[in-house]
Amino acid sequence: MFADLLRHPGVAEEVELRSRFGFLALHGGSLERGTAEIARAAADAGGASLYSVCQPEDLRWHIPSYRYDPAESVALAQFLAHVDEVVSIHGYGRKDLWRALLVGGTNRELAQRAARILRDALPGYRIIDDLDAIPSPLRGLHPDNPVNRARRGGVQLELPPRVRDGAAQADERDALIGVLASLASPRGG
Repeated sequence: MFADLLRHPGVAEEVELRSRFGFLALHGGSLERGTAEIARAAADAGGASLYSVCQPEDLRWHIPSYRYDPAESVALAQFLAHVDEVVSIHGYGRKDLWRALLVGGTNRELAQRAARILRDALPGYRIIDDLDAIPSPLRGLHPDNPVNRARRGGVQLELPPRVRDGAAQADERDALIGVLASLASPRGG
């Protein structure tokens, strides 16, 4: 599945190896709008590594994250071999959660740190880091999910449309990117 996606015309895979902290955007482009741009901005601001896959406007092929196999992508394999911790940026939309950021993934220490900083930076949003309160498919806990394949695992951050796709006020989006970049710094926020 993943290899088929990478062969599709117009699909762009990008990797930049910098620090041992990384950002992922597996469903960028037309599928989960704004996620690749947020991951890129946070990686640039924090000096972090980046791996993204962006789909063209005429494609919306959702492959579950746990199907992104590093054996099918040299770039993803290089990224995962390089980083220690990861934040994977995703988009979602649920009627009852329009203003909620969901902080999943297996690195619960990093998730709690991210949630604390996000609460301060984005007071107009609910920041949910209790795994039991996050809908099961959005928790990002599958061991084959690339966010959990880094040495210390990572955080799957699910963003509602408002904060990721241009509907957000510039200050909200900038605050989100600032929080993410701070997680990549040696002090870690």
